[in-house]
Amino acid sequence: MNMEFIEAIHELEKERGIAAEVLFEAIEAALISAYKKNFASLQNVRVSIDRTSGEFKVYARKTVVENVEDPRTQVSLEDARKIDPNYGLEDVVEYEVTPRQFGRIAAQTAKQVVVQRIREAERGMIYDEYINREGDIVTGVVQRYEQKNVIIDLGKVEAVLMAQEQIPGETYQPFERIKTYVVEVKKTTKGPQVLLSRTHPGLIKRLFELEVPEIHDGIVEIKGVSREAGARSKIAVYSRDPNVDPVGACVGPKGSRVQTIVTELKGEKIDIVNYSTDPQEFVANALSPAKVSGVYPKANEKIALVVVPDYQLSLAIGKEGQNARLAAKLTGWKIDIKSESQAQAQNLIPVEPEPEYNEADYEDYDQYSDPAEYEEYAEYDENAEYDEYDEYDEYDEYDDNGDYGEDYAEEEYYDEEGYYDEEGYYDEEGEYGEGTAALPEDYADGDHYVEEYDDYDTYEESEARPLTERDRAMLKYFEADEKASRKGKKKKGKG
Repeated sequence: MNMEFIEAIHELEKERGIAAEVLFEAIEAALISAYKKNFASLQNVRVSIDRTSGEFKVYARKTVVENVEDPRTQVSLEDARKIDPNYGLEDVVEYEVTPRQFGRIAAQTAKQVVVQRIREAERGMIYDEYINREGDIVTGVVQRYEQKNVIIDLGKVEAVLMAQEQIPGETYQPFERIKTYVVEVKKTTKGPQVLLSRTHPGLIKRLFELEVPEIHDGIVEIKGVSREAGARSKIAVYSRDPNVDPVGACVGPKGSRVQTIVTELKGEKIDIVNYSTDPQEFVANALSPAKVSGVYPKANEKIALVVVPDYQLSLAIGKEGQNARLAAKLTGWKIDIKSESQAQAQNLIPVEPEPEYNEADYEDYDQYSDPAEYEEYAEYDENAEYDEYDEYDEYDEYDDNGDYGEDYAEEEYYDEEGYYDEEGYYDEEGEYGEGTAALPEDYADGDHYVEEYDDYDTYEESEARPLTERDRAMLKYFEADEKASRKGKKKKGKG
């Protein structure tokens, strides 16, 4: 062995993280075995490697005795004191017995031992690293499926996500990065085996520790977690600082913190409730989002009767009893949920009598008890200010084309539907009626009503209203205009 060997040992120490002293001790132990095997020696020997130069020597070890029975392992006191006068009985004397042809054997043995010891050291390091991470969260990359198990690469070791530890309905794509919970680390002949879980309640707790700084700093504490993986989870949180809201800290601004965890768990719902040392308050909080009317605990049996409003009964129980089941796991109490009507019918809770009405209790609250206070409203008439109001008065003199008088242009009057003449009212397709030249008898000077047509030529009976002076003036004008138009047509026909 030479300096190159020493440099290689130190290089391995840097790359693999294996202490050089461990490798030296392993090589020394291997050389002892090689010496005894190749030289048929039964002596008790020791191999020493110089840590600086790489030179090695073999020493035979013999015990000092008065009477020598086995010269291969014993030496007399007289012979020992020839070497060193300080030797006494039961001391060990070492003789150098390094063979001349031991170099080649030592090199082959050293190679095999170094490779083997590197593997063992790496396995030991991995085991020591992950045994301390039991109950912690790790991030890995999905590698492959082996039957129903998923193999996940954690960097230094491949871990196993068992089928029963997978979230129901969840699928894992190759090279997908996922967070998992370390359940157990086993030491096997093939190296350490790391078992992971995605359904363990501890995964929820660790995810909140990663996302919520208040939990990491110890201000907010997670008191309990109950979980049905893939469906819903409940956690109870408590704040050591009265100025910090534990639920708000876990939810985060606009729900950002809890939403990150929900996304990691592929949409699993999470209920965050306040922890309380009072069983009544804690049980009521645990049944959130249902509203609880009352909690009646039996401390010696750890059973709590919970009464909820009738319309909240299904919400308190949850789908297939899920909400009640998670609340029971979270609190450690057996919960019996009843509606108010059921509880009263079974006499499970006392019926509170309705308070009696007493006029004396309300005398101070009648601010209008003195009739004189109403005098200022005596002359008030709800419609008095509208007595002289006429809905159409302001339009009496209004005309889009000017005054409705003789100055109006003598030409046929067109509207959206057609025009009027003496014969009747015409449109593009034909005649609708006899016009206004001869109004029906119903249109007397009394109350008149008008009819309206909508934009789609569909008749709709409008709200009846009396004709105003303006309407009557328009009708008279149309009659006069029709007569003039009729005369003009007859003249044109004769000409």
